[in-house]
Amino acid sequence: MKPVTPYLTFYGNAKEAATFYETTFSLDNLGTMKYSDGDFPHPPEASDYLMHCHLSDGTFHLMLADSPTPGEAGTSNVALMIECESDEEVNRLYKALLEDGKAVMELQETFWGAKYAKVQDQFGYTWDLNFQKDQAE
Repeated sequence: MKPVTPYLTFYGNAKEAATFYETTFSLDNLGTMKYSDGDFPHPPEASDYLMHCHLSDGTFHLMLADSPTPGEAGTSNVALMIECESDEEVNRLYKALLEDGKAVMELQETFWGAKYAKVQDQFGYTWDLNFQKDQAE
């Protein structure tokens, strides 16, 4: 099986989210397409919405799009887990995701030997950040 790639759905703010995630996770934008770029039925107000966006650094992939209709976007019942490679990385991501977001679980040392946090970002998506310290040594 190939790696699983999260595909996040928004309604009207996928461009803003793509810019945020591109910066936060140091990703490259591998391509975007608006609804007006293709032959896909959509309401006129969704013409400039993103139909598809692929962000990646070669290892971490994230895809996102706007739903052309309200009510199809959702952020509940899923958390995206990131295994961080350093103390610096977990601290940086925590701070960036907290910008206009909220801590569900503050960044802290855990009994399982990790530095861990759970953050809901400004778009409503939940990110689990884990830096397993014993693997870094």
